This record gives sequence, structure tokens and C-alpha cells, in this order.
Amino acid sequence: MSISPPSYKQNRLKQLRAFCKTVETKNISRAAEKLFLTQPTISLQIKALERELEVIVFERHGPQIRITPDGELLYEIAKPLLEGIDNLAQTFASKSGRLDSGELTIVAGESTILYLLPEFVSCFKERHPGIHIKLLNETGRDGLAKLRSDSADFAVGPMVEGQADLDYKPLFSFEQVLIVPLDHPLTRKNKVTLEDVSPYGLILPPRQLNHWRTVDLVFEQHGVPYSVVLEAGGWEVIKRYVEQGMGISVVNEICLTGKEKLVVIPLDSYFPRRTYGAVTRRGKFLTPQAQAFLDGMSTFQCSKLPYKLAVAHGREDETAPNGPDPRHLPTNIDDLE
Repeated sequence: MSISPPSYKQNRLKQLRAFCKTVETKNISRAAEKLFLTQPTISLQIKALERELEVIVFERHGPQIRITPDGELLYEIAKPLLEGIDNLAQTFASKSGRLDSGELTIVAGESTILYLLPEFVSCFKERHPGIHIKLLNETGRDGLAKLRSDSADFAVGPMVEGQADLDYKPLFSFEQVLIVPLDHPLTRKNKVTLEDVSPYGLILPPRQLNHWRTVDLVFEQHGVPYSVVLEAGGWEVIKRYVEQGMGISVVNEICLTGKEKLVVIPLDSYFPRRTYGAVTRRGKFLTPQAQAFLDGMSTFQCSKLPYKLAVAHGREDETAPNGPDPRHLPTNIDDLE
């Protein structure tokens, strides 16, 4: 005769799910709504979990709850377990060599979606046509909120700093370059300095973004004045106005396709390279679909990649010889890319 395990262990999965959903919603009532259960049921499941582990996972102050250090540790352990169970079918299909279904959600800014991801998405779809891909065009705090709520598998974009709950893996780096119209006087110089750039008006992204502050820092550190004749949102807009002769600009080479009617002038003696990579929630279980996509990006398993991507890989730590250390550049998660 078989002996059944204690009932509380049979319900452990439900308890952990109730606990994790409460952590994520910060409210027992909202957790109950998400799980289609009653509030008393959620409370009982959490209390049963606390009794089993002999810990307190939430401090309760009337309707308000706050996670305890033990609760944070339990969430760190439990969340990947739940994600692994929820994605069991997809993981099994992947391990058995059948990665032909499922969904992949990537969050990224406009520049990353326009210039960096197309080749990778195209190659991935050729290999795995049955996987449905969703690209969420979100930047800054909105994008990271999608990541933290597990509305996205991972994000792709510039370096993210100061976010203790996120992991960042650098994949590519790009130079900051000067772009000028085809007939501009600077095209006739063998080497362009900041002093050469100074007399000409710059077209830059909005003042509150990192790129503006990086340009300002470089000119300030070298004691060279500069002027901005136009603020414009988006690299495509900036490139078009430079083509029209309304100014010159310092841009990230990620936005250059080679088809622009512009002259590109290196500024690597002054500006550090800009790093792009994958951002994931720390401790998150990556689905086989997400892992396959990131593996493809990490190893450049795509014959369609532009040359500038291939040469950029592995150089994320480079700095401009006379420029600022990237670690000391201004950081802001609300960025253009």
C-alpha cells in the first residue's frame, strides 16, 4: 500500500505560485485576481508555506504587506522553479530537438529594433518558423518594467547600470562618429579634431538623453566650445537634416546603413565605443526560444550580418585614447536607443 505525502507538500506548487504572485503584485487581493482565487485562499497558502519553512515571508501592517529578507530569498529560489514548470513542454521539445513552436518576446528601443535586430530576427525565423516573435518598442523605465513583470523574455539595448535585479551581457560595441553633408569643408581634412568641429552647429538628440550629455562632457573635458543648432528626436531625423545641410552631428554608428548621402568621419580619439547587449531579470528562467535567440546573437549565427557588427564584437571594453572612461559617462535608463 502506497503512502501519500503530507497534503501541504501536495499543495506546495500552489503555495509557491500564490507567494510569487503576491510578491509581484505587492498585494494579496491583486494576486488573488491574477490567479482566479479568493483572497482568503491566497492568505492560507502563504501561511502554510511560512509554517513549513518556519519563516515569515511578509511583514503585515493592515492591508499593506512588505517582503522580508527571507521572503526575498524564497522568491529568488521559487521563481525559476515555477518558470521551469510553466515552460516544461517547451523545454522538453527543445531538449528532444524540436524547437518549432512557442513564443518569444523581446523588448528594445527604436534604434535597436531598426538597426540591430532585423538580421537576427530574420535568421531566427528561417531556422524556427513556428516560433512567434513579438518585438515591444519600449525604452527606459517602461522597457525595464516589462522585463521585471516577465512581459518580455529579455531586452536588447545599451548598457544598463545600477539595476541590482538585472543582468547585462555585452554583445556588440559601436563607435561614435561625426556625420557631415557630402560637400562639407571637413571632408577635405585628413584628420578632424574637436577644434575643427567647433565652428559648425551640431544637431543632437534631446538634451535630457545620454547622447547629448556625452557630447557635452567630451567637449568640456577638452576645453572646446560647441553650439547646437537643432534638437531632433531619432537618428533617422538627425541624418536627414544633416543631409539637407542644416548642421552636422555626432551619432552612434549603429544607425548608419551605408546608403546615406553623408560623409562619416571617425572620432575615436575622443569618444568611447557604445556597448549593446542582452538584459535579463536576474534569476529568470530563460525559455528555450529565448536561449536559442541569445545564443545566435552571441555567436553571430547569421550570414546576413553587416560587417560593422562582426568587427564590433568583443571590443566592449575599449575606450577612446584621449576620451572619457565609459564608466564615468552620464547614465540614464531613459535613453534614445
